[in-house]
Amino acid sequence: MPRSTKSAGSTSAKRKKIFVLDTSVLLHDHQSITTFGKNDIAIPITVLEELDKFKIGNDTKNFSAREVIRFIDKMSTSGSLQDWIALGTGLGKFKVIFEMTPSGLDAENIYARGKNDHKIINAALALKESEKKRDVVMVTKDINLRIKAKALGLIAEDYETGKVTSDTAQKSSVYTIENVESEQIRQIFTKGKIDEDGILGTRKIANGYYILKNGKSSSLAVYNPHLDQIERIEKEFVYGVKPKNAEQAFALNALLNPAIRLVALQGVAGTGKTLLALASALEQSKKFHQIILARPIVPLSNKEIGFLPGDANDKIGPYMEPLWDNLKFIKSQFGENERKHKAILELEESGKIIISPLAFIRGRSLSNIIFIIDEAQNLTPHEIKTIITRAGENTKIIFTGDVNQIDTPYLDENSNGLAYLVDRLKGQPLFAHIKLEKGERSELANLANDLL
Repeated sequence: MPRSTKSAGSTSAKRKKIFVLDTSVLLHDHQSITTFGKNDIAIPITVLEELDKFKIGNDTKNFSAREVIRFIDKMSTSGSLQDWIALGTGLGKFKVIFEMTPSGLDAENIYARGKNDHKIINAALALKESEKKRDVVMVTKDINLRIKAKALGLIAEDYETGKVTSDTAQKSSVYTIENVESEQIRQIFTKGKIDEDGILGTRKIANGYYILKNGKSSSLAVYNPHLDQIERIEKEFVYGVKPKNAEQAFALNALLNPAIRLVALQGVAGTGKTLLALASALEQSKKFHQIILARPIVPLSNKEIGFLPGDANDKIGPYMEPLWDNLKFIKSQFGENERKHKAILELEESGKIIISPLAFIRGRSLSNIIFIIDEAQNLTPHEIKTIITRAGENTKIIFTGDVNQIDTPYLDENSNGLAYLVDRLKGQPLFAHIKLEKGERSELANLANDLL
């Protein structure tokens, strides 16, 4: 059973709970209605009105709204939505609750009239009054709504399905192994690899990256789970880009390794995440039919993309500019008459390398593609899963981002898709996670990251 809220996960045998779901939960995860086990689910009718406003469009939230509406419509064939309807085997019941003024505290009198949030609180308060033998719990991704609900005596919680409890994504992805035998380090340098044979101890992990040390001698290495060997890593130029530190060398190893089909690059601004991903993609362009660079569009100043002036390209231009900047930087490493500069221009002109909003990729087949998703911390766990499950033959997917720089409402360091990906897949043979620690953009950028 998927882990949902804390209350749902720890439900005792005494009595089932009733969870009142807010619109933010349904847009975050369109399957959320079925993630609360045998507890019952109630949706205020105001939420249905809000879903209706979100049903048109190509963004993930629009897709989620349509899926929830279809699900509720299917439920309505089993009986009246005003009555409790069984959700299915192992699940509770479901109903739509009306906006009613509770006999006690009235959210619209206390806060303000006409606001949907306050109508939703009132619906939950009225349900609490009519279901005195049940615990009524409001579930919402909106922190302020939770605070308002709690102030009026409601139990209110965050939706925690897909929320990681560990700090895996925050930890360094590089392990330092001290006191490695000098002969073993010598063999790694001379042969390029060595049998693992207990060298890594408890830190042995599939596609794990290591700094092996013996006094002043050291070697950068990766553990190959397929051969049970430790392999040496060298710093090499890749399409004009050379790694400036150990973490960047590890990142390029994962990006260029054909056995690793899924890579998560994490790090603060200026650590080279997107640049390394793009350079490695260009290096491997002959192995794939197309290179796609995408990023989620996060509205600026609460204005949706449709409110921006110009045609489609003008609207998305500001959002895609960081990706174009990285491509321009790589091109600038070569003269206009050099082969690699011409190769990049040819990829652009032929459509073999494209930069696009992530929403425009929905529905595409991801076969024979190297797919780079920038700012992945602004994706939900469900969006991450949707992207990966579309991967076909000969496809490599690269997620880049920083879990400490989230711009999407209702996501945090533990509930975003990038943290979820690292937490769930770390140690899998097809996956590698590299956290870039050191900024290489400029001394000024490093100063801002450290002190501001």
